Amino acid sequence: MESALHPLLELRAIHFTATGRSAPLLSDVNLAVMPGQRIGLLGNNGSGKSTLLHIATGLIRPVAGTVSHDGKACSSESDFLSLRLQTGYLLQHAADQLFCTTILEDVAFGPYNQGKSQSEARKLAESMLALLKLEALAHCNGGCLSGGEQKLAALATVLVMQPKLLLLDEPTNDLDPDARERLIAAVEQTGLPLVAIAHDRDFLARLCTHWYCLEQGKLRETTL
Repeated sequence: MESALHPLLELRAIHFTATGRSAPLLSDVNLAVMPGQRIGLLGNNGSGKSTLLHIATGLIRPVAGTVSHDGKACSSESDFLSLRLQTGYLLQHAADQLFCTTILEDVAFGPYNQGKSQSEARKLAESMLALLKLEALAHCNGGCLSGGEQKLAALATVLVMQPKLLLLDEPTNDLDPDARERLIAAVEQTGLPLVAIAHDRDFLARLCTHWYCLEQGKLRETTL
């Protein structure tokens, strides 16, 4: 019950300047994700949206500011590891999340490395592939898939871990209408809180409860 009193994820007074840039990419950015909240994040290319998610998961560190998870500030790699284990992060480039010989192995990788037996991990992976209607691709290599198929397969590797929070970076890029609907249905079915970066305003309108725009380093609440 105590964790429900705190934001699942909170970024406070985040400052970040990219290498080679004089102006800050992020300046005094604050964002809190409460249980049940679904946040859509808009902004032009290069505005720092993906950087913000990288900072949120500890993949890069800000110049100043804090990241907190369930009310606890993340100050060490072990703190961020705990956050990552409970956060499903779908990267913008889905191929980066597919590195095994087959898609089935990719999806089973996470559960197996979290202590599931090989047969348990395989069953979980098969169930998740079925949910996303990817059974026919189970024994294909990720590098042989289309961009849309890679995105759905990468989502399967995320959802199979049963995260408490989703971070989605341009989830509908490269998706045809059928694949897009499959992805939306799968995300809706989870009922999980999320932060989604997207230029796809219809996607954000369907899934999100709050919207923010990142512009010139500042984050402000907006409407669609």
